[in-house]
Amino acid sequence: MTFAPDINELLARARADLRIGVPVCLRARAGDALILPAETADETRFAGLRAAGETVLAITARRAETLKARAYDGDLARITLPKEASLAWVRAVADPKDDLSAPMKGPLDSLRQGEATLHRLAIWLTKSARLLPAVLVTKVNDAKALAEREQLTVLNAEGVANALEAQTQLNEVVQGRVPIEAAENTRLHVFRPDDGSDEHYVIEIGRPDRSKPVLTRLHSACFTGDLMGSLKCDCGPQLRAALAQMGAEGSGILLYLNQEGRGIGLANKMRAYSLQDQGFDTVEANHRLGFEDDERDFTIGSAIMKSLGFSSVRLLTNNPAKIDMMERTGVKVVERVPLVVGENAHNTKYLAVKAAKSGHML
Repeated sequence: MTFAPDINELLARARADLRIGVPVCLRARAGDALILPAETADETRFAGLRAAGETVLAITARRAETLKARAYDGDLARITLPKEASLAWVRAVADPKDDLSAPMKGPLDSLRQGEATLHRLAIWLTKSARLLPAVLVTKVNDAKALAEREQLTVLNAEGVANALEAQTQLNEVVQGRVPIEAAENTRLHVFRPDDGSDEHYVIEIGRPDRSKPVLTRLHSACFTGDLMGSLKCDCGPQLRAALAQMGAEGSGILLYLNQEGRGIGLANKMRAYSLQDQGFDTVEANHRLGFEDDERDFTIGSAIMKSLGFSSVRLLTNNPAKIDMMERTGVKVVERVPLVVGENAHNTKYLAVKAAKSGHML
C-alpha cells in the first residue's frame, strides 16, 4: 500500500502552489527546472530563482507577437532576462495592462537554441491555474535534492505530458431535486474531475428519454452575465432563455461548465475587459494577454452527456465549434436550435466579433 499522490494529484498540488507563489520543480531527461508564474512571484523568490541558475521568462506566441518578440519555439518564446531586470520589469512583459502607456519594453531577446519542453509544460500549468501565461523558468542541476530541501512539489515532465493527453475522468458526486422558476421538476447533478480541477454541473429538467434526442445547452459559466446581469455579453439572457425553452417543452439538459471567460478564468476575463476599454475587441484582448481566442474544452460536455446515457441531442447553440465537437466525440447533433437573444447597445460590437472572428451564427 502507498499513500503517495499519483500524477493527477500532483498536478492539482502544483496548480495550488503556483497560485500562491510557491515554485514547482519539473524534471526531464534534458534537465531540471524550477518554475514560478510572473503573476504570483514575490521579490524574495524572484531573487532566489535568479541566484539558483539561468532564468528566462516563458511567454506564449500570442503575447510574443504583441511584444514583437521572436517565438523561435513556435507556440512560445523564451525571453532572456537582462542583468538589471526587476520583478516589475518581468510583470510588465507578462501583463499587457500598461502596453499602451508604456509600449517600449524591448528589445526583447529570445532563445533560439535548446529544449523548450519544460517551458511549454510550465505555461500549460500556469494556464490551468487560471493565471497569466507567463512563467519564470530556472535551470537547476538537481531538482530532486532542491525540492526535498525546500519541500517543493516535483513533477516528471513525461508524466505531465501523458496526463495532458489523457481524457480527464468525470465522476458524478451527487444529484438532488431543485425546483426552479423555469420548471419545478428539475434536478441538479454535480460532476467532479479526478484531476482536482473545477467541478461541472448538469441541470436536468423533467425526465428526458435517453433513447431520443434531448434539447441540450452547453453553457459556460459567466459570473458577470449569469449573476450580475452584465450587458457586455449575451450569456445571462442565453442561460435564462435556454432554461425557459426546456421548461416549456417539459424536458432538457443544461450543462453548466466552469470555464469562465472562454476558459481563462474570471481574473483574466476582467483583464480582458480592461483591455476592451482601451479599444481592443474580445479576441484581440485575449491575444494580448497570451491566450488563444477560446481556451475552453467542450469535450467535457460530450463526456457528461454520454455518462448520463444520451447519444443524440438537439443543441441550443450559435457556435459551430460545439456542434463539431459533439459530432467528433460520438454525440449526434440531429438539430441546431438557434439561441439569439440578449443584444443591447453595450454588446453589439462583442456579438459582431463573435460572428466575424469565431464563426457564430448570429
